[in-house]
Amino acid sequence: MGDNKVDVLMVGTGEYTTGYVGGGKADSDKGAGVVALTMFDFRRRNKVDRVGMVGVNGKKFPGIRTHMQHNIGDVYDDMDLTCETFPGDDEVNPEAYVQAASTFKAGDVAIVFTPDDTHFSIALECINRGMHVMVTKPIVQTLEHHQTLMKAAKEKGVLVAVEVHKRLDPFYADARDRARSQLGNFQYLYGYMSQPKFQLDTFKAWAGKSSDISYYLNSHHIDFAEWTLAGIARPVRVTATSSTGVAKERGIDTEDSITLSVQWENLNDKSLGCAVFTSSWVAPKSDVHSQQRFFYMGAKGEINVDQAHRGCTVATDDGPFASVNPLFMKYTPTNGKFSGQSSYGVKSFENFVDACREINAGTAKPTDYDDGSLATVNTTVQGTAILEAGRRSLDSDGQPMDLVYESEDSQEPISIKPHVF
Repeated sequence: MGDNKVDVLMVGTGEYTTGYVGGGKADSDKGAGVVALTMFDFRRRNKVDRVGMVGVNGKKFPGIRTHMQHNIGDVYDDMDLTCETFPGDDEVNPEAYVQAASTFKAGDVAIVFTPDDTHFSIALECINRGMHVMVTKPIVQTLEHHQTLMKAAKEKGVLVAVEVHKRLDPFYADARDRARSQLGNFQYLYGYMSQPKFQLDTFKAWAGKSSDISYYLNSHHIDFAEWTLAGIARPVRVTATSSTGVAKERGIDTEDSITLSVQWENLNDKSLGCAVFTSSWVAPKSDVHSQQRFFYMGAKGEINVDQAHRGCTVATDDGPFASVNPLFMKYTPTNGKFSGQSSYGVKSFENFVDACREINAGTAKPTDYDDGSLATVNTTVQGTAILEAGRRSLDSDGQPMDLVYESEDSQEPISIKPHVF
């Protein structure tokens, strides 16, 4: 790809982008952020040129710049932190992404890490400007919006994908390949993911108002299921239940935990499988920021993966005992340089940026990446349908929701309807 660099607009200024939360460093495993650090390293490695960042409240930017200097510039050698910011430092503008995107050109990249209910409008604005777009999970909250993004991406000839870095976790990737090649028809999956109670404070601006814990966390294992079972099984029915109490005691009207029970249908013989996805944001603080694990059973075998515990623990005078996962992000420098390039948190963005560079160079097409190598907008429809059906089931007192397909063999749901017994 040579000198075929891309310009990148980061949309969102929060924990995953900068590590800056509540006026300081996030109390999580992402205190230095992920997106901005990765983009600055891409510039050092000649993959990216101009870097921009847009949020809603420009008054945060002086603090963000100081935070990034302290946690990135002062930690790693040769990091150019030059970054254009929108809106101005004295402005508050929820539509600032429109102005920011207008300063970028077709073929540039937008990386969207914002509250769930804003993904659709931001992504569509960037797509219509001819930008390639990567959106954090969930890409959108409704099947209708997902279908609109698919159509827009096709019309503009751009690459649109979901940032689901778990696909690059070697444990998950190996489990997926084993399930597909060795374990036969799908039988059962249980996926669990949680975060500690203080995340309710981190996300209090939108928790229970514009999204929920299922969209935020269940989306991880739902994507794993969709990716693993592509061409093997399809989801046909979703039933949701929840637990409540802790968040409401904090004045936040939202569920504490959400469980989605999803009926799957094996395509080869119409036999059935069941997947149960549970997510929570009322866990206690523990040795990990996020408990993450799943159990998968096929007709010919089973797999257990505990992503939270990799056999590496750290204890220091300045911090509590912790189980760490350098496979996700390696923040410790090597000889003064950032050396997390092999981490799957970085590779997720690198694979997307490299794909965009290939498309811009004319050596690839967006549809080339519908083969599972990226979580493209065209190959993640089931996940969005499951998440929306789960929300609709909860709002209907647990009534099951059916996913509707065009035919017996179709794998792309076209609508959702309440199940009739």
